[in-house]
Amino acid sequence: MRIAYMLTSLGIGGAERQVIAIAERMAGRGHEVAIIVLRGAEEREWPTALNVYRLGMKKSVSGVIAGLARARRVARSFNADLLHSHTLPANMAARVLRAIGAAPPVVSTVHNVYEGGWHRTLAYRITDPLSAHTTAVSRAAADRYIQMRAVPRHKCSVITNGIDTEVFSPSGASACTEERAHNSECFTWLAAGRDVPAKDFDNLLAAFQAVRGTMPSAQLFIAGKPAIHRTNSTGDGVRWLGISEDMPRALAQCDAFVLSSAWEGLPLVVAEAMAMEKPIVATNVGGVSELVGGTSELVPSKNPKALSDAMLRIMQMPKADRCKAGKAGRRRIVGQFDINSKVDEWESLYARILKGR
Repeated sequence: MRIAYMLTSLGIGGAERQVIAIAERMAGRGHEVAIIVLRGAEEREWPTALNVYRLGMKKSVSGVIAGLARARRVARSFNADLLHSHTLPANMAARVLRAIGAAPPVVSTVHNVYEGGWHRTLAYRITDPLSAHTTAVSRAAADRYIQMRAVPRHKCSVITNGIDTEVFSPSGASACTEERAHNSECFTWLAAGRDVPAKDFDNLLAAFQAVRGTMPSAQLFIAGKPAIHRTNSTGDGVRWLGISEDMPRALAQCDAFVLSSAWEGLPLVVAEAMAMEKPIVATNVGGVSELVGGTSELVPSKNPKALSDAMLRIMQMPKADRCKAGKAGRRRIVGQFDINSKVDEWESLYARILKGR
C-alpha cells in the first residue's frame, strides 16, 4: 500500500508522536509512506526519517487556498492509495482534497471528545460523505461524535493509541531509576502536557497545594511550558520542566503520575506512565477509564479536593502496594495497548477500505 498521513504539525505532542510511530512501523512492514504536514517546520518537532511534505498553510483564506494547492500537487506526486488524516484541521483538509478529486479514500481520526464548538461538529457532519471511515482513539470519543451526528455509527470504529512498551519500560530506564533511588527523600509527582484549558493545570495546582499542606516535602514536576499568565514558580514544590522529548527519563525520575484534565480522548502520556509502572491518579474524562481499567485512582474533573485526596492516598500507601499497582498498569498496557498490535489493526482497516473501493 501507498499511505499518506496528514496532520497539522510535527510539534511535540501526543497525537503527533502517535502518527509518526504508526507511519514508521507501516514503512517497516514494506508499505510506501509519506507524511503531509499542514504547517511549516516547528521550532521543536518529533524526528522522523520518513518523507515529510510541508504545506506551509497560513490561517487566512488565501493561505488555506495556497496550502491546498500545494497539497494537491503533493497528492498527485505521491499517488497514495489511502490518505489518513488526524485531528480537525487535517481531517477537513483531507476531505476538501477528496472533494476536488485530489485525494484517494480518506480515513479520519479524532483524538479527543471535544475539538471545538457546534460549528466544528457541523463541519464534520457536512463533510462526512467525503471520508470513507472515521476512527476515534477511545469509545468515549466515538460515542460522542456519533451522538452529535458528526459521523454515522456504521462508519465509525475505535482504534486506541498504542505504546512502544520496549521504549517505555522500567528496565529500559534503569540508570534513571537508580538516580531516582538515590534522591528519594521527596515524593515526586509528574504531570505533562501543554498549558491549555483541556489539561486544567489550575485544578492540578490547587490540588497540589492541598497535598503540600499534609506532605510539605512533596514535589510536582510538569513536563510542559507554563502559559504566559503563569510564572516558573507557580507555587511551592512546583517545577516546570519545559517541553520534554525524553518522557521515559522524566517518568523514571518520578514516583507517580497525575492527570488533571477537563477533557481528553485517550491520553498517551497516561499509558506511557502505566508502561513505566507508575501509580496513576487521573480525572475520569474521555477514554481514561477505558485505558486504566481498575489499575488507577480516578476522580471527577474540576474537583481539586478529590484530586488531592487521591494523590495523598497514593503517597500514604506502602511502597510495595504502589509497586503492585504499577506492575498491574504495565501488564494492562502490554496486553491491550502495545503499538505493534495497533499497527496490525490499522493495516487490517486499510485493507478492508481499499478492498471495498
